[in-house]
Amino acid sequence: MDYLDRLKKPTTPVDVILDTDAYNEIDDQFAIAYLVKNSEKLNVQAFYAAPFLNQRSKTPKEGMEKSFAEIQNILNLMDVPNHSVFKGSEHFLVDEKTPCKSAAAADLAERAERYSPQNPLYVVAIGAITNVASAILLNPAIVDKIVIVWLGGHSFEWHDNTEFNMSQDVAAARIVLGCGAAVVLLPCMGVVSAFNTTAPELKHWLTGKNKLCDYLLNHTITQATEEHQYPTWARSIWDVTAVAWLLDPAFMLDRLEHSPVPTYENKWAFDKTRHLVRYVYFINRERLFFDLFEKLGK
Repeated sequence: MDYLDRLKKPTTPVDVILDTDAYNEIDDQFAIAYLVKNSEKLNVQAFYAAPFLNQRSKTPKEGMEKSFAEIQNILNLMDVPNHSVFKGSEHFLVDEKTPCKSAAAADLAERAERYSPQNPLYVVAIGAITNVASAILLNPAIVDKIVIVWLGGHSFEWHDNTEFNMSQDVAAARIVLGCGAAVVLLPCMGVVSAFNTTAPELKHWLTGKNKLCDYLLNHTITQATEEHQYPTWARSIWDVTAVAWLLDPAFMLDRLEHSPVPTYENKWAFDKTRHLVRYVYFINRERLFFDLFEKLGK
């Protein structure tokens, strides 16, 4: 399998790692559950806790620690056997040459060695991409043995690139998008922002189905009510789309683009001499939400 083949959607079951700042927003919990619920196609190998810093965390380390606990909480709500869960970076990268050492970065640097360009490990990342960038710095040889599916940045047409996952660790994003690894990029505003839902829809599909659905329903409505000014809110469940890219081709549309360059001024820069990445530009909201709700309710 050459580089362009690795950028194609897999047609057979694949091994997957999920790198997530699970305590940051409720959409991470949906993504964790959706990944586990698709076990016939996606073989979960491990979960990595990613750092984050906002009103829900005083430091990146605290955000990572809370995410580590939340991953385990979701798995317990699903009554699934314990998966390997690793603590990630305690801070963001200080530059583009120095890895942030952690159990997660060390695991990926070692685990990816078991794979090959013909049989890559899929790394789905839905937070700041510090852990993945650190693993690449620790072991650059893994770039040909992994496919990185990252929800990060805004669409190329958006007026800026001040997106949470991207702007927390621009250095890490520059490493991942510049190292030559196969990357699938799912932009937030302008693309994945279309994947949103409302309180009535959530109540219709999730109420009383199981412990997991009750948890997701209550926490989503609580967070959305706190975040939005009007009761007519629609809440994006962004992170599910990164998992969904590995599944039904009808869930979204994508194309090949030259790998963009994240700048420290929170913009995209472009260089047509750079390698190609796969860029998602449309989400089939109705089809994906139907599959998500149907599987969560089982």
